[in-house]
Amino acid sequence: MLSRRFAFLDHPGPLAFAHRGGAAEGAENSAAAFEQAVRLGYRYLETDAHATADGVLLAFHDHTLDRVTDRRGRISELPYSAVRQARIDGVHEIPLLEDLLGGYPEIRFNIDVKEAAAIAPLAEAVRRTAAYDRICLTSFSDERLVLARAALGGEVCSALGPRGVAALRAAAATSGYGRLLARLKRAGVPCAQVPVGFRGLKVTTQSLIRTAHAIGMQVHVWTINDPVRMEHLLDLGVDGIMTDNVTGLRDVLERRGLWHPGRMAA
Repeated sequence: MLSRRFAFLDHPGPLAFAHRGGAAEGAENSAAAFEQAVRLGYRYLETDAHATADGVLLAFHDHTLDRVTDRRGRISELPYSAVRQARIDGVHEIPLLEDLLGGYPEIRFNIDVKEAAAIAPLAEAVRRTAAYDRICLTSFSDERLVLARAALGGEVCSALGPRGVAALRAAAATSGYGRLLARLKRAGVPCAQVPVGFRGLKVTTQSLIRTAHAIGMQVHVWTINDPVRMEHLLDLGVDGIMTDNVTGLRDVLERRGLWHPGRMAA
């Protein structure tokens, strides 16, 4: 097992993540969606970090406003005075990530760092809200993850980057990657956050889960909205599921006696 424990991962059962607040049941990454997930009993919220041109940190997934708001433009090229006028689904303001961290002091946040420009404001937001034990860093860029870990400190929980996931998959598929697996173990990254498959390749297999567990690493799978698939993954032994279908995942875990709601649940 890993020599260090991370408070972020300290939970009595599989981790249930409300992906973008629960995008299937509300406006994604809106304050209303996060509030709904918390009221359902979710202790883990997944969101994304972008910064405006003047360094204001947002909980927002896309690089541009175009898909989910009533405005257009690339966030990193716009001042906050312009971005704050945008409304998700024409209704909801884009929340500040610091407001979420400060407004939900008992909730843990899985944060996908979308651009390098978001790292410095994220580090400041985490410092001001004393949220070091309540966040997990992730990114689709190994380079951004390295920079984010450095900015926030080695004690912050983080997931494997793409190269680490590829290495874990390779080690799980063949016995010839023992040295690579040893390097993963020494790195001390406590979790792998992976899809079921990628470009026709299976990723979340029993072998990968078993290999990760052997070096003390949890496996969280994204983004699973079908209850039947949720059941299958739990049977395989995954340690967490990210979902847009927050009611569906809660119901699956309740049936299994694995739902442990937060104290803020309605």
